[in-house]
Order: sequence, then C-alpha cells, then structure tokens
Amino acid sequence: MFRSLIILTTFLYWCKTACAQTTTLTTDTFFVFNRLAGDQVTDFTVDNLGNLYIINNTGQIKKTGPAGDSIAVFNNVRQYGKLYLMDVTNPLRVLLYYRDFGTIVVLDRFLNTRTTIDLRKQQLFQVNAIGQSYDNNIWVYDELESKLKRIGEDGRILDQSTDFRLIVDSAPSPQFIVDQNRLVYLYDSLKGVYLFDYYGAFKNRIQLKGWTDFTVIGNAMYGRDANMLYRYEPGTLNLQNYPIPVCMQDAQKIEITPGNLYVLRKNRLEVFSYR
Repeated sequence: MFRSLIILTTFLYWCKTACAQTTTLTTDTFFVFNRLAGDQVTDFTVDNLGNLYIINNTGQIKKTGPAGDSIAVFNNVRQYGKLYLMDVTNPLRVLLYYRDFGTIVVLDRFLNTRTTIDLRKQQLFQVNAIGQSYDNNIWVYDELESKLKRIGEDGRILDQSTDFRLIVDSAPSPQFIVDQNRLVYLYDSLKGVYLFDYYGAFKNRIQLKGWTDFTVIGNAMYGRDANMLYRYEPGTLNLQNYPIPVCMQDAQKIEITPGNLYVLRKNRLEVFSYR
C-alpha cells in the first residue's frame, strides 16, 4: 500500500509541474520524457516485469522490454477480427480476447500461440470480460447465465458462481475482471465493483461508478474519469480523488507503474520515467 501511495503522490506532483511548464519537461520534474513508444498506437498494456505490449492500428501486437528493446511480435491479426481485450497479468501467459468471434488466444512469453479457446463451443455466447485466474486458468463472466466461471485452457468449465440475480439486486455487465490478493474484482462502470473470493462466493459490492482504466495494486483500487484520478481501499470509507490537470485530460489511457508513467493520446504512446 505504501509503495502505491508513493507512485500516486509522485504522479500528481509531476502532473502539476508539467502543466505549469506547458508541454516541456525540465530537470525540475520528478518524471522526464523517456521516449515515444509509437505513433500509430491504439492501445497498450504493461506487465509486472515492465514489458510493454503495444497494439498498432493494423492490430499487430509488439512486445518490448523495459528499455524499449524489441522482444516479440504477434502478427496473426486478421483471423479473429478486432482485439477486444488483452490480459498480461502473467507475463509468461498472455491472454487475447476477440469478443466478436468469442475466442480466447493464449500466447507464451514470445507471443507464440499456445492454444485457442472457442467459448461458443462451451455454450458461452455472451462474454464481455475475461481475466487470468490465480491458478493459471481463466475467469470469464457469462452474461446470459449471470455467472462468474473459471475455465481451463481446453475451455472446460472448472467452477462457477451462483447466479448473480439470486444474490444481488442487479447483475453486473463487467468490463474488467482482476484477480488479486485472494479476491476477484468485477468492475462495471455503470454499477460499480463486485468482489468475490476464489470460490465464487460474493463478498461485497462497492458503488464506484464511471471509472475507466480500472486496476488493482495491492489492496487498493485505482481508476479515473475525464477529470479525476481515484484511489479506494476496500474496508475503508476513504475515497481519495485527485484532479487530472487540463494538459492531460485528452489522454485516452493512463497507466502508472513503479518505474514509468504511460500516456496514450492521439495515437501516440508517451513514456515518462522517474528522475
């Protein structure tokens, strides 16, 4: 928790300084511009080893190391349509989800295909969110049955929750599934956060709505909207919110890691590093 607070505090200080100096960062800032990671970037994500996964406007995925060195490329971009979601929680096992085809592609650390899962063959026809599970299987949320399910790489259903409509007043339609610290977080921007244990038992619902870039670091949840950055730790009543400076409000995506700050805007992915 302390480490995540340091990251957040430093980020906010940098934002204030960067805005005061318009678009130029000088030696007085905590973060300095490191590099332009790409100028045709549509999305990206970063794993816990600092490897960067860049999706360009052709759908190609390029993996680079923390220093920007090229590691691997995934070029099989036309077979399943547009990539909907990528999960790199486990750097050795990357998940790609192509929602239009109901297909999960599992890659190794060099972005070679390990296996492909057709969710439709498992009678999973409406899945909007997937995520790595604690035991190297895959969480999926079946919206037709309103159940959280854990499946193996062969697509077989290993476990599933009770029908959400029997335990909550309004079943979610999550955009994110995060498995962290013995809890599974389902985030629905219209209804909030739903917390479950590893056995699919419902723990709590937290009405934090309207967030994008939802993530969990340690025990704290992070997200943002157009104007504010938020931090909340379950079990407390303290929702921390910090204004996003005007100079960064055009960002399509912001990701904070212990080593870098990543800002995607206007198809440009900018990487800033600590001083």
